Amino acid sequence: MKLGAYLAHLGSAPPYDVASWARCLVDAGFESLWMPQIIGRSGFVPDPFVALAAAAVAAPGVEIGTATIQVPLHHPADLAHRIRSLQLVCGDRLTLGVSPGSTETDYALLDRDFRSRFRTFDENVARLRDLLGNDASPLLLGSWGANVEKAARHFDGWLASAHRRTPDQILEAHSRYRAAGGGRAIVCAIPLSSPADLGPLGDQLHRYAEAAFDDAVVLIEPGGPDLEKVRALLP
Repeated sequence: MKLGAYLAHLGSAPPYDVASWARCLVDAGFESLWMPQIIGRSGFVPDPFVALAAAAVAAPGVEIGTATIQVPLHHPADLAHRIRSLQLVCGDRLTLGVSPGSTETDYALLDRDFRSRFRTFDENVARLRDLLGNDASPLLLGSWGANVEKAARHFDGWLASAHRRTPDQILEAHSRYRAAGGGRAIVCAIPLSSPADLGPLGDQLHRYAEAAFDDAVVLIEPGGPDLEKVRALLP
């Protein structure tokens, strides 16, 4: 199982240098760098396309990914243009995690209808695939519930967020994903806010690796455990 890290801080930490943080993570041995799309909550989280472009230049050779882009917040043509622009910076290192979104705050801020997000997501993803054509990066679905099987059947992989889910819930969903024929499986946003989280993290990583997850992606907040100690948990 590979170990990646989020570029974002989701707490109330002050703004930070994305490029420098990316270099620190890669120097510590993390194998992929990920960025969510969050607007109007959790302090200030940089735009994922801008942040990932900076990270791709600062850390050449490392996988770059979105986890996740809230597709209904974008017009498909504009989103395709932004994706193609990012591809010019990082090439085939780019992996696209997409989702309908799960937080009404972001939708309200952009005057979008939260209740229709699943229908809008399906419509926009279909158009996005057409716009990107053969140049599309791998498309992974961030999902729960019945959409876990949807990720297995209609996407290149699945992103399971650990931000609000327990390891038991994640492993149960992973079993369903594999039973439906799913490919790449990533457990992401594993939160680390203090050095005391290091021990429980080791147990979680062992369980995810034993269940045959392909990747785990940690979210290290300011004041969290030492980067090298986190990386050492997964040889």
